[in-house]
Amino acid sequence: MVKSMFWKALNFPRFRLITLPTPLEKAKNLSKELNVELYIKRDDVMDLALGGNKARKLEFLIADALSKGCDTVITRGAYHSNHARLTAAAARKAGLEAHLVLYPPGEKISQGNIILEELMGAKIHPLESPEEADGYIENLKKELEAEGKKVYVIPGGGASAYGVLGYVVAALELLEQFYSIGKMPKYVVHATGTGATQAGLVLGFKLLGADVKVIGISISRTVEEEKERVRNLIEETKKLLEVDIEVKDEDIIVRDEYRFGGYAVISKEVVDTMKYVARMEGLILDPVYTAKAMYGLIDLIKRGIIEKESVVTFLHTGGTPIVFQKVEEITKYL
Repeated sequence: MVKSMFWKALNFPRFRLITLPTPLEKAKNLSKELNVELYIKRDDVMDLALGGNKARKLEFLIADALSKGCDTVITRGAYHSNHARLTAAAARKAGLEAHLVLYPPGEKISQGNIILEELMGAKIHPLESPEEADGYIENLKKELEAEGKKVYVIPGGGASAYGVLGYVVAALELLEQFYSIGKMPKYVVHATGTGATQAGLVLGFKLLGADVKVIGISISRTVEEEKERVRNLIEETKKLLEVDIEVKDEDIIVRDEYRFGGYAVISKEVVDTMKYVARMEGLILDPVYTAKAMYGLIDLIKRGIIEKESVVTFLHTGGTPIVFQKVEEITKYL
């Protein structure tokens, strides 16, 4: 039975963007190869602009924007940002204007996520560096408000308490899917960046009383930096939900040894992982997020940190268009 505290998350307003649940598939070949029961939670398979984990967050963020009477959204991200693409799509679906403040790594080239954003008519504001973004967004918001717009600013990656709700609710969806096949996951492994996905899953499983270890494979930050982000988001979301539940430090598990040079650096190891998984399962990973997370998952199994014969879930957080945005960097290692 769903615990009473969890109902608060289910009762928050949502602007429906996707058909749920997303598929849960057993990776039969990888399971045999790695000697675990490996399931892929396919959050890359969604009916909004090629899908991805940000869509779950945007259901709550867009609902909040609409409840405040907003007609325009602003968000930020790297040039290859999946969050920016999905924000543009969600805004269009809700009848809102979308402004995307984008910056390196990468360049503003009309391919991958950027061409999709252009097709959707999002207004792209290119910057030279991420350090400029906060000030630029503040000024842009003032300019748009002076034009009579009512503006809602969405943090990068949808990393706010409202965004976290998307994966609080997803924790229940995942457990229901495993219950239907008579299994219980011991681990959920995923790429962690802005931290909202991990915060939602950790809090969601806690509220449900489920003993599931969530392992975030950091794609940019150190363990200490990422854990602090996740902790802060959990605390903000607890306040939003008005729940009092203990989340211990050991509940927030982050691994930072699979960054391979830092955020958006594409290495041979990353491309080899993309090839390996594509050839084993026909599953497409991207070089910025999911391939690094899958490399980490495989290595943790090989090192015995994830035990053999465990039931393991890999949360595929999407990002397919990045493959077509990073063609030159990927083909160097093919």
